[in-house]
Amino acid sequence: MNEEGIREIVLPGEFLCEKAGRKLGNGVYLEGEKVFAKVLGIPKIEENEISIIPLAGVYIPRTGDRVIGKVVSVEISGWFVDINSPYLAFLPLSEAVVEFVDIYKTDISRYFDVDDTIFCTVSKVTKDRTVQVSMKNIGSRKLHGGVLIKINPNKVPRIIGKGGSMINIIKRKTGCEIYVGRNGYIWIKGEKKTKAVEAILKIEKESHVIGLTEKIENMLSETYEQK
Repeated sequence: MNEEGIREIVLPGEFLCEKAGRKLGNGVYLEGEKVFAKVLGIPKIEENEISIIPLAGVYIPRTGDRVIGKVVSVEISGWFVDINSPYLAFLPLSEAVVEFVDIYKTDISRYFDVDDTIFCTVSKVTKDRTVQVSMKNIGSRKLHGGVLIKINPNKVPRIIGKGGSMINIIKRKTGCEIYVGRNGYIWIKGEKKTKAVEAILKIEKESHVIGLTEKIENMLSETYEQK
């Protein structure tokens, strides 16, 4: 960490430390007993693990991820969904609707239609990157109205904060309803959604700055005290 309170950023190929019996996490590689950065990012060197928090990249779906998607097409037995990934996801009818549906007599766009926004879960990812999502998990729902913004998926943990600390500050200070997808899509609804968007984009931009949680809280407090 430097004098201005900004976390150190390392380049691909840069030496981090000796392995010293620790586990290797994401974004690093080993040469002998020396650990090097595989990607541009912030080093996270802990007692039991060495890893890199990447500053850039695309969303690669993983089973269990809660994501936000936009329906891009309606098929006979389900929907194709954009989840901000190189791979479209498929939402089967059986993973979206509880009751029996005769697909030969029912227009399933009555449930979800093109451009609908949904909060869902990645339920399956095959070796050839076929991705399936489900609406069966608790909290899954269609998101009505609101605005949808896109951030770097690697910054999502910073937006959420430890134990949800950061996102809860934004919700509390703005009164907005906010859903954060692991894929980098964030849905916001409320009268003060503009301020929520400003705060989220600031976190994305300054994710490497120390003390950011307090900075965001002060920013939002000052905004509403002035009003």
